[in-house]
Amino acid sequence: MKGMSLPSQMQAIRFIPQAGTEKATKDAPADIQMMEHEVPTPLAGEVLIKVEAAGINNADLLQRSGGYNVPEGASDIPGLEVAGKIAALGEGVTAWDVDDRVCALLAGGGYAEYVAVDARQVVPVPEQLDVTEAAGIVETAATVWFNVFMTAQFQPGDWVLIHGGAGGIGTTAIQMVKAMGGKPIATAGSDAKVEYTEFLGAHGINYRTENFVDRVHEITDGHGVDIILDIIAGHYADDNMKVLAHRGRWVVIGTQGGIKGEVNFLRMMAKQAVLTGNLLRPRTAAEKGEILAGVVEHIWPLLADGSIDPLIAQSFPLAETAAAYERFSESDRVGKIVLTM
Repeated sequence: MKGMSLPSQMQAIRFIPQAGTEKATKDAPADIQMMEHEVPTPLAGEVLIKVEAAGINNADLLQRSGGYNVPEGASDIPGLEVAGKIAALGEGVTAWDVDDRVCALLAGGGYAEYVAVDARQVVPVPEQLDVTEAAGIVETAATVWFNVFMTAQFQPGDWVLIHGGAGGIGTTAIQMVKAMGGKPIATAGSDAKVEYTEFLGAHGINYRTENFVDRVHEITDGHGVDIILDIIAGHYADDNMKVLAHRGRWVVIGTQGGIKGEVNFLRMMAKQAVLTGNLLRPRTAAEKGEILAGVVEHIWPLLADGSIDPLIAQSFPLAETAAAYERFSESDRVGKIVLTM
């Protein structure tokens, strides 16, 4: 291992089941505790990153409530995206040097002072971004690139419906779709959030006060949407199929509206529609490397020139992770929440 002199111990956040419970549940989420943890040693092909900031994602909150199993072999320390400097290189790593400014897509381990990760999951910090911004963009940008551009095969001119348009993934998706020549439509739960999605370039729909099926057909002059990026699923299923255009692609990446829903398969067949679902976290290092290569090639330049903004809502010190989670869950939040070391 090549690198700087390292401590043996670090501070990290762990999820500990509440007293009297064997495992965390939605009704009894785990306690958030900062604990001493051994600094990981990078294996062959890995780098060790001295973490300066870590993004918070919905998957982290699901893990806290027992709703997201940690992939086999991954750290049970939460955190799926970080930014910082390379502290050490594992055997065989030649693409990076110690002290390089990087951000990384993780399977876990980000809420800590150090994290080891396969070098293929590491990319340079985009020009003109600080580490807080970089830590809040890598996972969302990778999610949108993988699902909208790779899986759904986005083409310029496509209408793209983005549910949860004011959240971290939603705000990133609106900007990426617009910057790449698409026409975003976003749903949100308040007039203020709708206004924000419109400020970013989307046609906004307040799903609490408007029928999004009617509004989508009105906005698209009856064409429907070519792609749906769906974090809701569940009770939106039938309406999603109604708004999908001929040969439309519907990609499910979350189930905030429930894990089951009714789908009119005759309508799906008539439209020659594609319905699929994805998880980014359990993908292999090679797959994540391919996704990130596309992000760096196509999206990083748009961050550098200001066409896309990471939109960090607020940052919190690592010791205040519980407060950060409370802010993340508040209904008026727009954009990403980031932890700093």
